[in-house]
Amino acid sequence: MIAIGSDHGGYALKQRVMRHLEEAHIPYEDMGCHSQESCDYPVYGHAVARAVAEGRCEKGIVICTTGIGISIAANKHPGVRCALCADSLTAKLTRQHNDANMLALGGGIVGENLALEIVDAFLDTPFSGEARHQKRVDLIEKL
Repeated sequence: MIAIGSDHGGYALKQRVMRHLEEAHIPYEDMGCHSQESCDYPVYGHAVARAVAEGRCEKGIVICTTGIGISIAANKHPGVRCALCADSLTAKLTRQHNDANMLALGGGIVGENLALEIVDAFLDTPFSGEARHQKRVDLIEKL
């Protein structure tokens, strides 16, 4: 299950990503927001991060205008490794090397087609499990 959330700046892209997940038969839970009315990104970043940190959802996707604020909020939660990605290579590498469990996107930064490529790369790439990468992930969790 994928948890997904956005503020008003990421709402339109979130709607498109959810349709993409539906087309791929990937289950998701929409944590809000539910319109383009102005709202506060930390509320939705925290909601998605809680679902991932508590194990209710395997991964999370969060979207605001830049992806920066909502990723900062998400990364406040122990066990969450949220990566802001603006290209599919970064999305692939953050899964392989960092075992990132949340993806942040900038709805005002990346276009729809690129965003869907990023989502696919993130969801389709497993963590490498290599000792050097696991050691670094473990160090992140210790601090």
